[in-house]
Amino acid sequence: MALPKDGETPRYYVPARSSMAIFSATALAMIALGAASGMNAMHSADASGSDWLLLYAGLIALAIVLACWFSLTIKENIKGMNSEQLKISYRIGMQWFIFSEVMFFAAFFGVLFYVRTLAGPWLSGEGAGVMNTLLWPGFDYSWPLMDTPQDAIGGVKEQAKAGFLANNGEHTGPQKNLSWPGLDNLFHWLPFWNTTLLVLSSIWLEFAHHALKKNKRTAFNFWLGLTLLFGFVFVYLQYLEYHEAYVDYGLYLNSGIYGATFFMLTGFHGFHVIMGAGILTVQFFRSVMKKHFTKEDHFGFEAASWYWHFVDVVWIFLVAVVYVY
Repeated sequence: MALPKDGETPRYYVPARSSMAIFSATALAMIALGAASGMNAMHSADASGSDWLLLYAGLIALAIVLACWFSLTIKENIKGMNSEQLKISYRIGMQWFIFSEVMFFAAFFGVLFYVRTLAGPWLSGEGAGVMNTLLWPGFDYSWPLMDTPQDAIGGVKEQAKAGFLANNGEHTGPQKNLSWPGLDNLFHWLPFWNTTLLVLSSIWLEFAHHALKKNKRTAFNFWLGLTLLFGFVFVYLQYLEYHEAYVDYGLYLNSGIYGATFFMLTGFHGFHVIMGAGILTVQFFRSVMKKHFTKEDHFGFEAASWYWHFVDVVWIFLVAVVYVY
């Protein structure tokens, strides 16, 4: 933070009263209620597509609110209303946001660790062996979990005959998994290409950042556009992988804990890639169409690049513990 001159008090711009916070909170409430309603309806005989409408409406409302809010913030910065202190608060805010995302993924990785290290072995009889004897006789744990405990006793009907229901619904393991195929099949393995795309996209993004610092706008736009291209190709390959999992491998969200953790981790990561690519797309058009950003003042792009690098790091860790290990 720049120090004030003698006798000068640091400026801190206080924006006018705004209803944006109320609108964003309302949109987030709509998203939460819509998601809960939709997921509850998935197990109901009266389920319909309308159960998700509140979620979709909330997402659209949030996108509109954020677009208006960020547009207002950008205009204030261009007019010189943002002091150094306020810019520092923006940086701290983005850092806390990324930290919250780290904790979000840490929760899911924690679930995967618990299942693979504790719950799975317990169900197969390790320790006292009570869970295996009483609930799932014959279940043998291995990862990836190709045969669920329900499969081990003959399916949901046999479970009902035994006089207990330890879970709701039918959970049958997949025919094949998407784990590490070995070096011989590396180039036919989609996660390898997705990893290559994301790592290269982060490198291109750094090239863009360095070009901006040297005030080379054409080079900045080129490298940022290349980053976006690689990001969207990643999303397409993720779609192909999901299609392969559903059609060829019999791997679904309800294919036991392997299917659940696989799709929750890769699905949420894919959502974050789409969100990060969307943020970078906004920065790209700001630069191309509005000539925004200078080598001294480009925090909007810098914050977006932080987020993209975060998404890249999460993917590398995800590949290591979900696909390879």
